[in-house]
Amino acid sequence: MRRIAVLLVMVALLGVAAGCGSKPTASPPANETALDAALSSGAQGNDLQEVQGSENGEVETGDGAANVNTPDPASEKQTIQVYLTDNDLMDLKQKSREIEYTADRSKYESAFAALQTAEDGLLSLWEKVVLNTMKFDAASGQLNLDISLPDEARLGAGGESLAIEALKKTMFQFDEVKQIQLTLDGEPVESLMGHVDLEHPMSR
Repeated sequence: MRRIAVLLVMVALLGVAAGCGSKPTASPPANETALDAALSSGAQGNDLQEVQGSENGEVETGDGAANVNTPDPASEKQTIQVYLTDNDLMDLKQKSREIEYTADRSKYESAFAALQTAEDGLLSLWEKVVLNTMKFDAASGQLNLDISLPDEARLGAGGESLAIEALKKTMFQFDEVKQIQLTLDGEPVESLMGHVDLEHPMSR
């Protein structure tokens, strides 16, 4: 009897062990992620990258990166008068020009560029002058210009006088400009081209 009881206990233990080894496989959770689904379906390469990107909240454009439109700096336009001369360098001719300026380029720089631009039948007395720097001091109303003069930019007495007058007329049309300090290669000079005395600064 004792041997039979031992055999019955062993059979019971074997039955329990067999039951543990045949537990049903747990079904996948209902909230399986898109990545798990893609892996289980064999997604590879670009498809896998797209799934990962969508899970991370990233949006991929056609060129592989998000397009960011950087707005251009706000610009303003203004119509001004510039002063040119004829081939005989006898007097100044007034012409209207539209200038555009931004935070990176002041209206005074744009006005100077317009003054340097000739047109049919008229010459610019400042066309070949090199502008080094231009700064406006709002507190004093002084416009500071530093220029360089290549040989081809130098004029005779009449041309020099007209050039200075053209610069003054162009810049003094801005009400806030009270004075113009013109220097040559960083230095104040008695005469710009050797013919006409130059004031430091020039006033209205």
